[in-house]
Amino acid sequence: MQHRTNQPDLAAFWMPFTANRQFKADPRMLVSASGMHYRSADDREILDGTAGLWAVNAGHGHPEIAEAVGRQLRELDYAPTFQMGHPLAFEFATRLASYAPDGFDHVFFTNSGSESVETALKIALAYHHARGDYRRTRLIGRERGYHGTNFGGISVGGIVNNRRVFGPGLPGTDHLPHTHGLDGNRFARGMPPHGAHLARELDRIAALHGPETIAAVIVEPVAGSTGVLPPPVGYLAELRAACDRVGCLLIFDEVITGFGRLGAPFASQALDVLPDLFTTAKGITNGAMPMGAVFASAGVHQAFMHGPENLIELFHGYTCSGHPAACAAGLATMDIMDRDGLWSRASEVTAHWESSLHSLADLPHVADIRNLGLIGGIELNPRDGVVGARGYDVFTEVWRQGCLIRVTGDIIALSPPLIIAPDQIDQLVATIRAALLKVH
Repeated sequence: MQHRTNQPDLAAFWMPFTANRQFKADPRMLVSASGMHYRSADDREILDGTAGLWAVNAGHGHPEIAEAVGRQLRELDYAPTFQMGHPLAFEFATRLASYAPDGFDHVFFTNSGSESVETALKIALAYHHARGDYRRTRLIGRERGYHGTNFGGISVGGIVNNRRVFGPGLPGTDHLPHTHGLDGNRFARGMPPHGAHLARELDRIAALHGPETIAAVIVEPVAGSTGVLPPPVGYLAELRAACDRVGCLLIFDEVITGFGRLGAPFASQALDVLPDLFTTAKGITNGAMPMGAVFASAGVHQAFMHGPENLIELFHGYTCSGHPAACAAGLATMDIMDRDGLWSRASEVTAHWESSLHSLADLPHVADIRNLGLIGGIELNPRDGVVGARGYDVFTEVWRQGCLIRVTGDIIALSPPLIIAPDQIDQLVATIRAALLKVH
């Protein structure tokens, strides 16, 4: 048996979304975690400013989750959910629906955010087919949008490096304009004031392709991986109205914004705009087990519940949809969210979070600062001809000083666990300040 070490051979693992050669020349290894902190392989405490990867909303190392998963694996390690079932999948779906907006009573389980997006897109296409509207096959995303890395997700996504080497993707997609960099929005606190009109670009797209061809629009309520773009005031309501005019479904990608990130269970509640479907993952199990879920409105679900009862209504699913151990992790996570008041925790610290982030506005190279709920983005001016280099240097300097942040190009993206205390916000921002003053 091979024994485990904090210094493994790095060659075999082809790392995702990583400059592999650069990393393996100077690796940053995490070996344990508890509460707000990781511990590095060189035995340093690292303050987590990213909830792992937007996922560990309740903080690290909850024994209840580990015990629930272990207990479930001993009792029932795996059960199929194709024409079979196990009690925990039904219990967890019911529990999730209790937090969702009214009318979202149906949950389809996946294993990741990417799979949730694929599922929602397929449900949208199948919904129109089930209603006899066979022409609606076109899917609309948004520039700078991120919807995972499967072919559907990159087709409706709008981040160029996620698309450029993988071919044309799904046919018949189009994209709304992004809301980044609009005049008058720089250093806005919360939702920026300008840009609601860009949602009405759906009318132009519909006129170009024919409104009868459009099946669904998918957007992140807050675009996260592109560098934190809160929606302009009124934008999501305008988009809801535009989808209603066109007759298509509206899908919210809540893989990042779900499970308390904006101070409510889901962004649709925090921002008071309802989609027809919304996708989740990450925080659904506090990152402890791979899992995702798509929430469907009653109207969408009911469209499938016709015809002979012996026929499968939706030809879609995954081997591990509703996996017993993942459901156990999810139920334990919901218990923690309830017990510790984490559904609204982000709203309690928003003022301190916002003022702390914006205290960095006068530093060299800072081009913009954006925030909503417990999410933050600090945009840096790129070095001439070397996009992303300054952001990466800030990332590594912050790591050396004992904090974990995320960078996307030259934008620092922050999403700490919801349990972060005001003094830890101060520590995180002070560390970023020191790095920004050091890196040129």
